[in-house]
Amino acid sequence: MATPLELSTRRSPDGTPVVAAVGEIDMSNADRFRDALGLAAPEGGPFVVDLTAVGYLDSAGINALFAHSSRIQLIASPLLAPVLTISGLSDITSVHEPPD
Repeated sequence: MATPLELSTRRSPDGTPVVAAVGEIDMSNADRFRDALGLAAPEGGPFVVDLTAVGYLDSAGINALFAHSSRIQLIASPLLAPVLTISGLSDITSVHEPPD
């Protein structure tokens, strides 16, 4: 059974695409996540990935993020901080906590 994952894309007030994920990202749905990231800014521009509502992120999800690491900004709760740090992703892209 696939792990529940909801994905949506919107524009921030400055026009930057924002991909928001809700649920868990693992090998059962990483292809959907990867596709959503690829469609967020197909022209190759920067975009934001909001992981605030993600409770679990495995290596398949991390791999999808690495593919866009030069042009993404991440918003993530402290829950994901260890996996973003251990993977090295936080060293090559900006990671912000959600605003209060």
